[in-house]
Amino acid sequence: MLRKIRIALATLFFVGITLLFVGIGQTWWGWMAKLQFLPSALALNFAMIAFLLLLTFAFGRVYCSVICPMGVFQDLILWIRRAGGKRLKKRKDFSYVREHAWVRYGMLVLAIISLFVSGQMLIAFIAPYSAYGRMVRSVTGGALTLPLLLTGLVTLVVIVLCAWLWGREYCNTICPVGTTLSLVSRFSLFRPLIDADKCKNCKLCERGCKASCIDVSNHRIDYSRCVDCFDCVDSCKFDALHYRFVGLKGNEIPLQARNDEKTDGGKADPGRRAFLATTALVGTALAAKAQHAQGGFAEVVPKQNPERGTRLVPPGATGEQSFYDHCTACQLCVSACPNGVLRPSSDFAHFLQPEMGYEKGYCRPECHACSDVCPAGAIKPLQPGQKQTIQIGLAHVNLELCLAANGTASCGNCAYHCPSGAIRMVDHAGSEYKIPTVAETRCIGCGACEFLCPSRPVSAITVQGNTIHHTNA
Repeated sequence: MLRKIRIALATLFFVGITLLFVGIGQTWWGWMAKLQFLPSALALNFAMIAFLLLLTFAFGRVYCSVICPMGVFQDLILWIRRAGGKRLKKRKDFSYVREHAWVRYGMLVLAIISLFVSGQMLIAFIAPYSAYGRMVRSVTGGALTLPLLLTGLVTLVVIVLCAWLWGREYCNTICPVGTTLSLVSRFSLFRPLIDADKCKNCKLCERGCKASCIDVSNHRIDYSRCVDCFDCVDSCKFDALHYRFVGLKGNEIPLQARNDEKTDGGKADPGRRAFLATTALVGTALAAKAQHAQGGFAEVVPKQNPERGTRLVPPGATGEQSFYDHCTACQLCVSACPNGVLRPSSDFAHFLQPEMGYEKGYCRPECHACSDVCPAGAIKPLQPGQKQTIQIGLAHVNLELCLAANGTASCGNCAYHCPSGAIRMVDHAGSEYKIPTVAETRCIGCGACEFLCPSRPVSAITVQGNTIHHTNA
């Protein structure tokens, strides 16, 4: 029964989050993105972090088998592997493998250090939520760039092969979220337990354990790697495996199972020391983060994104540094943007993190799609009407490209379409036509002027980003 409940909930989350990345159902499924651990940590959503840690402390790593889309995706691959093995009457079983502690905790420390130095590229590559979003976007298309396509497909191939050959090895060796939760799950109140008196050592549970964490010979389960899928409980033919409450002291754990507190040879498990050290490091990292309609006057050729001294980041991001420090490159905002303004970056410093451009549309003042779906706090939610008061950048006029300034034609497209009334047309010496000027205190940097300027391939009026976003009176 527990396994069936887990599969039903996992299916709900998997379908919902996948649809989010495709751009469907933000209103229905948006709350699922807020439940993802790493985006919540980057958003400093301490209430959600506490909830997920308490969930893990109570029931084990159910997050990894139900809420995390990458975890459920690997289970799907394993289900296909199992089904194919039965049909071909050829099946490769799993077996107990000791944890790769140095790799596991080393990757977690690297991920935490990257938060200190704003090295979001490492997070974007190894974080499960971001990696899954990259995979979905690379397959479904939409605002797709060559770097995103290549990295998405490579990630897909690596995850599929890893799951097919080694089960949940990615979750228990590479994934920083899995390792963080493992520090808590080893002390969980509810755990699967082996009844040594009933166990016949048939190893059916061990051969089917995708986390390779069941050691039947010693009647031991490594709870730091167990993802609580309940496959073993369902598969035991002798009623020797049960998911039970063990309490704070784990008094119900059989003597044989207490090997979880010792490694082979009787030496103390380094996981306990890792728990204290890594928890302190995670807390320090989070504390540091806390401080821390087109014109038709010219030949219509594709527009180019101009060089910008400072990048444009969406309203709600508060500024460039804050945005890139929190962004996990999950592509959710890219899929939600209805105007094609957001797209994954291809430069090394912010690889696959979103960037703004106005070649295909502009950031409409009434649109809040990206701020509504961002789970990491990179784009904070905005109140109705608040976006119209935030200046993310400032429009600048290049008179050498302006059709009106060159006496080519009377235009005024930028002034006519400016939603904040920041652009007006004034007389210009040497031209029979009026030219645009920008009132800096009224411009919000939405890009309507840049998008609708008939000058090609580069607009005569372009928006330069603000390092820190300002609020216009």
